[in-house]
Amino acid sequence: MKNMVRVTSIAVFFGVLAVLIMIGTGLDFQRPMEIYVEQAPLATVPLAVPQQAAQMKGEEASKPIVITADKDKPAVNAAPVSYKKPTDKTVYLTFDDGPSDLTLEVLDILKQEGIKGTFFVLGKEAETRPEIINRIYEEGHTIGNHTYDHRYDQLYGRFQDFWGQIKKTEEVIRLITGERPQLVRAPGGTAGHFDEAYFQLMKQGGYHVFDWNVDSGDSRYKGVPVKDIVKGATTKVKGNEAIVLLHDGKGHGESVKALPDIISYYKKQGYAFEVLSTKTQPVQFTAQKAARKASQPSKHWITQQVVANAALFESGRTLAVEFGGLETAFAAGEYKLVDGRLMVPLRSLVERLGGSVSWKSHNKTVQVKLGGNRWEADPVGGLLLSHQTGGKPVSSDVHLIGGTAWIPIRDALDFSGHPVTRVTYEESEYRVLTL
Repeated sequence: MKNMVRVTSIAVFFGVLAVLIMIGTGLDFQRPMEIYVEQAPLATVPLAVPQQAAQMKGEEASKPIVITADKDKPAVNAAPVSYKKPTDKTVYLTFDDGPSDLTLEVLDILKQEGIKGTFFVLGKEAETRPEIINRIYEEGHTIGNHTYDHRYDQLYGRFQDFWGQIKKTEEVIRLITGERPQLVRAPGGTAGHFDEAYFQLMKQGGYHVFDWNVDSGDSRYKGVPVKDIVKGATTKVKGNEAIVLLHDGKGHGESVKALPDIISYYKKQGYAFEVLSTKTQPVQFTAQKAARKASQPSKHWITQQVVANAALFESGRTLAVEFGGLETAFAAGEYKLVDGRLMVPLRSLVERLGGSVSWKSHNKTVQVKLGGNRWEADPVGGLLLSHQTGGKPVSSDVHLIGGTAWIPIRDALDFSGHPVTRVTYEESEYRVLTL
């Protein structure tokens, strides 16, 4: 009996010890990595695609399964989103692959009909036609991100490559409109391209990925007839929301011709026309086994690139900077307030104020030309050195975050010959004034 009690006690002891170890490991795993960036705790990212519940055969296997995002499982570290639920029938006309000359015709039709659309644009095309992007924005339509060049071989091998194209196009749009597109559509849709990690990481980075539940079929082959496009775009859907896939890129003239009939159909059916937004519950295709990727980003990369990126879409004060007759502004999330100091990305500040920067890899310093002054920043050593005075290096809190040099804005402006004279604080902005 005593032996039995002793064995039971030992088992209980080791059981409790195992639980404590697991709890301790879990707490340690959830602790944020110690880097200089405001972030949420890093969580695990699933690297494998879950087994499909049923096997599809023949033609059915090529058809994406449409689901409503977030219905079953929230994304890792994703902030809760309150989606609006339309009580009336609603249609969202979405256009991919622009801008092009055809986009202008689409905009004319939408203006005449008094409705708005959502344009998922390519960064490569937006760079060549910024005036069309401006018109889309100024006329109240929504601009989404459709990657930079639409090349599947450059998008779906590694998540880092997809992310790079999203960020590149995002910067193109920001430079034109002053705003970052938060809506994303994957070229070809997510079916067969996204695994679970793609979905999770995009949401963790602050983006909303949209597929569609009505396919006009205008990209199935070259020169799809107007009548077939209209038929595809007016396919009935379950529920009261229709997200219609159309294209306004080169070679889709028939889509433009079909648009008036498509609009007429939805008006007769009593649909309200809306644009997609972060408050619209996304429709997404399910991740498929064929989309499993060979490799995924490291936890360190996710922390520095993805987790930190979500702050770019936070609401809050803007940071306005007046400098030598010029003015620029950083949106909430593009700067940081740390221990009472305003921190900004060095390259962004300098280039927005008309200067230039160059990275010297041999000594890991940043060479800066701004306001007629030349100086260098050493983000590894935390030092600044003026080329004008030739003096000794000055200590600064300049440092690297994810390969980007961040610097106290006061230090950067002082070394550029325009010291800060005053900082005003208002409900909607910080404003930095200089000599």
